[in-house]
Amino acid sequence: MIAVGVSLAGCTGDLSALDPAGPSAASIADLWWVMLWASMGLFALVIGLFLATVCLPQFGRSISTRHWIIGGGLILPIPVLCLLTFYAFAQGEFLLDGASRDRGEVVRVNAVGRMWQWQFSYPDMPGTAPADILHIPVDRTIEITTTSEDVIHSFWVPRLGGKIDAVPGHANILRIRADRAGRYGGICSEYCGTGHAGMRFEVQADPQEEFEAVIGRETAP
Repeated sequence: MIAVGVSLAGCTGDLSALDPAGPSAASIADLWWVMLWASMGLFALVIGLFLATVCLPQFGRSISTRHWIIGGGLILPIPVLCLLTFYAFAQGEFLLDGASRDRGEVVRVNAVGRMWQWQFSYPDMPGTAPADILHIPVDRTIEITTTSEDVIHSFWVPRLGGKIDAVPGHANILRIRADRAGRYGGICSEYCGTGHAGMRFEVQADPQEEFEAVIGRETAP
């Protein structure tokens, strides 16, 4: 119980993907929990069958080797794996559908990675924001276009969505959304050199009026 408590303590914090604050991150967290509980159920079943054959020899001998192989090796895992796969596909479709919502209302952001910081800019607004701080409005879809000036980096805000690579000479697009105001941690999740561990940034989500005021102030020439 102590080990479980210590392990669960690592599931919280500013970079926890299991403490979502947006629909995309919540979908990913749901998939993680479903996979966890399914694997625990399968593990408990296997251990239960093992203990039954050890403690009740007649139980194991009453089933032929062929039936053990067919039942335990095919009939049991295939339906479970199919259900988990279909659920994962459904969550993926949800992410794609959620990414396309409010297409006309998205806030566009350019995120450029370089050793070892992130630089953000807003194509629809003048100027460039300070490095390593991304301001976004609450309850708006944020379309982030990532690229890199040197090596491959990876943009990730665990509590708001999935990750996407920032590749030199190529633009990748990720959409996230924050359900509530607050500060959210972001990191580079692709090893990019000696300064990789310190390549972090913050996402500040504010109500629309405050966002416009902050961006107008910080991006002013």
